[in-house]
Amino acid sequence: MLAVVLTACGGAGAAESSPPSVVGTQESVAAESAARPVSDQPFGTGCADIPAAGEGSFAGMADDPVGSAMGHNPALRNLSSALRAAHLGEPLDSQQDITVLAPANAAFGALPRDALAALMADTPRLTALLTHHVLQGRLTPDRLPGTHTTLNNDQLTIDVSPEAFTVAAGGTVLGKAPARVICGNLQTANATIYIVDQVLTPPAA
Repeated sequence: MLAVVLTACGGAGAAESSPPSVVGTQESVAAESAARPVSDQPFGTGCADIPAAGEGSFAGMADDPVGSAMGHNPALRNLSSALRAAHLGEPLDSQQDITVLAPANAAFGALPRDALAALMADTPRLTALLTHHVLQGRLTPDRLPGTHTTLNNDQLTIDVSPEAFTVAAGGTVLGKAPARVICGNLQTANATIYIVDQVLTPPAA
């Protein structure tokens, strides 16, 4: 099932000639301009947790495919464990031009222990949840706000304010507060990463 999902989504991403749709009003465009980074460098307070040197640093991640790059980064060790449990590391490495919303270590740590254990043991559910964090297309910060298709073949909407890029509380596992991008615009050989402070969840069936 996983092979079918990734193959189908990967093919759609490769054939896509137009950027993902962006939903917004004049007000949201103005807010986006206020939140947009002033350079093409990583941004956000969470970037302080990225190693300054080595394979897990910004420079070290840039020449590795995304699954391998995140595996080298201690700030994403919990996500890497989940990817290994779902056997998704190599499939992500084989994708072309994707965007990953990568939950920080603390995002997984905030989940109730029994709920996290049950998630890690349920491979189909874990696969759906993790591929929901992967968007088709390599999105720069100015293209991040809007509604995008994920590798789980569902939709994920990213909002923007002068303070942050966010996903509504209803799109998170805990459902209590919006998820925020805390370190964005990290580059790997085949993806752009935005680290978020919560674990996201696919829409209810």
